[in-house]
Amino acid sequence: MRNFFIRILESLTSSLKKDPNPPSQLEETVKNIPLAPDERKINTLPSKKKKPHNSIALSFDPRDVIEIMEVPFLALSKNRTLPINYESPDGTIKVKVSCHTGHYLASIYDWDIILFLASRIQEIINTGLDIPPKTFIIPRHKLLKAIHKHSGKTNRKEIEASLARLKLTGIETTIRNEDYRYRGGFGFIDSWGYTERKDIKEFRITLSEWVYDGICRQGGLLKVSSQYFDITSGLKRFLYRAARKHVGIQNHTWDLSLETLYEKSGSEQEFKKFKYDLRKAVEDNDIPGYLLEWLEVGAKISIRFINKRKELKKILSH
Repeated sequence: MRNFFIRILESLTSSLKKDPNPPSQLEETVKNIPLAPDERKINTLPSKKKKPHNSIALSFDPRDVIEIMEVPFLALSKNRTLPINYESPDGTIKVKVSCHTGHYLASIYDWDIILFLASRIQEIINTGLDIPPKTFIIPRHKLLKAIHKHSGKTNRKEIEASLARLKLTGIETTIRNEDYRYRGGFGFIDSWGYTERKDIKEFRITLSEWVYDGICRQGGLLKVSSQYFDITSGLKRFLYRAARKHVGIQNHTWDLSLETLYEKSGSEQEFKKFKYDLRKAVEDNDIPGYLLEWLEVGAKISIRFINKRKELKKILSH
């Protein structure tokens, strides 16, 4: 516990050193610390200004799909071939994710592309003037820059590999499919292509109907920090998404048991190895916008996710 509060104070001290304001303005300083993003959801009040669909801004607010943050649809590693099978404790939610022979499952890293497309759809919905398309044409350099990758042939090939996995990963689920509207399974995207000519380098991506419907539904998205793209660990990306989903900006803390985290991660690791890696991630405590605390009460282990901004305000108020 002592080390935990030392980490909080170190975070606070580091933040305050960057601000030239005098000590009497500490409260204003905390407000300006760029931590947890605002929990705005789609279908906000429309703006009258309309942007063309092919206008892709370099600065954008990434959006994640709440349903896919809640259960394991994505591999935490880049080379998983074993399927993901998940069933909620009450049996109402079932998910099966598999890949084609010779291919890997879509990973949490591949999902960056969907975060970008979801943000684009959010922008169009916010205008209130048009129905967002399922297909987007995106200049290569803009997509790479948006998800924090350097432009170049190597990263272009990585994007192509990610798109192939997003298409070839098969999904069967009861989520928004209780009436079996989506029969026979589906992928995250329906198709993709890349065009490179003298003056054109662009991707064409068509979302699957199930993913598209999930993005467009009322309250279906959460804004995430752009720092998320810089997280290199698949486990830490999962922990950030868990914190964003359960804590957000409204709650101060949220506890999840070790067993629940293991199930929701869909990890193919043995439980003992997952526990070891999770302990190390908690010790690193470098998830954007949130603090992590390892709790042990008897034989029960849980992780406490803490809204960093609210924790700093709490410390300053004492």
